[in-house]
Amino acid sequence: MENHSLVLQASGLTKRYGNVTALDGADFELRAGEILAVIGDNGAGKSSLIKALSGALIPDQGELLLDGNQVQFHSPADARSHGIETVYQDLAVAPAMTIAENLFLGREILRPGILGKWLRLIDKETMLNEAIRYMQDLKIGIRSMSQAVETLSGGQRQAVAVARATAFARHVVILDEPTAALGVKEGNMVLELIRRVRDRGLAVILISHNMPHVFEIADRFHIQRLGKRIAVVDPKKISMSDAVAVMTGARDPSTLSAEENA
Repeated sequence: MENHSLVLQASGLTKRYGNVTALDGADFELRAGEILAVIGDNGAGKSSLIKALSGALIPDQGELLLDGNQVQFHSPADARSHGIETVYQDLAVAPAMTIAENLFLGREILRPGILGKWLRLIDKETMLNEAIRYMQDLKIGIRSMSQAVETLSGGQRQAVAVARATAFARHVVILDEPTAALGVKEGNMVLELIRRVRDRGLAVILISHNMPHVFEIADRFHIQRLGKRIAVVDPKKISMSDAVAVMTGARDPSTLSAEENA
């Protein structure tokens, strides 16, 4: 892959909980317009890394750069204000609310003039029209934006959560296990949606245990082990078994060839 500019960087991220070290000087680099898969065994520090990048965790040490400028996130709202959106595994959708209401949850559009400013009345028509536009742009085939999210399949709910993140992200979308608990057809639907998110110009961080999925969709792999990045590899140049061997410690990352490294 050609060398794109770096959107999000981290260096030396450290986080300790008493005697437990969750992040041990972790580094990270995300290029513009790529899907970067973060893979690692249980306890590798993947979740802690993602929480640090999304503002859900404040590192004890280390530096974050967004578009080359140093940033500090004290909360997920901080990260969102900088254009970084995260879709967690539990989705955080409101089942009884409509698709349009879920897309604008916490960011409702108010009616113009005094009705919006003073009475805080929501402009449901504009939200509905915008929701239709977002879903059409991402080619998500759901019949009506007025139906409740609880009427949707698992893949469709995931699509709503991804669409919401994409609508408001300016730099990065972080997806935590987006195909977990989905069948083959719906999993493939979500993978195709992730490609379209990247094609819109957003950089995507993908956390997944599903190795066939990440091999199918990722441009690069960030391999995390024991709280730090130990390798970045090219999935087109390394076998799945070798990537897993590096991830689990069965293969020394120093033995990776220049071709396998990304």
